[in-house]
Amino acid sequence: MTQPAKPTTAQPRNFIGTSLEIESLVEYQKNSVVSKQILNKKAGTLTLFAFDKGEGLSEHTAPYDASVMVLDGKAAITIGGKSHQIKKGAMIIMPAGIPHSLKAVERFKMLLIMIRSAD
Repeated sequence: MTQPAKPTTAQPRNFIGTSLEIESLVEYQKNSVVSKQILNKKAGTLTLFAFDKGEGLSEHTAPYDASVMVLDGKAAITIGGKSHQIKKGAMIIMPAGIPHSLKAVERFKMLLIMIRSAD
């Protein structure tokens, strides 16, 4: 099994007050994971990702709950050892401190929503 490609990040842009067709803001690249940050505030972040088929993010934890909304395609997301198959239109919440990973079953795009809290 090959190591997942590291995400490449586009330059940030101020999207506040702009109507967005978010799926079109990040494009697929062969054998890659591409990311684009839409919002970065103390309270949280919004980041778009495009994964080529077979690409993914290795198991890791985050200090805050993270939500994934699938905008296109299919992914396998593993949370605490349990695998979930999610597709376009689905959303899943990954709890803080629980190991999680993901892999593109087919090319897919997602919006990652991180909300930081003192809880």
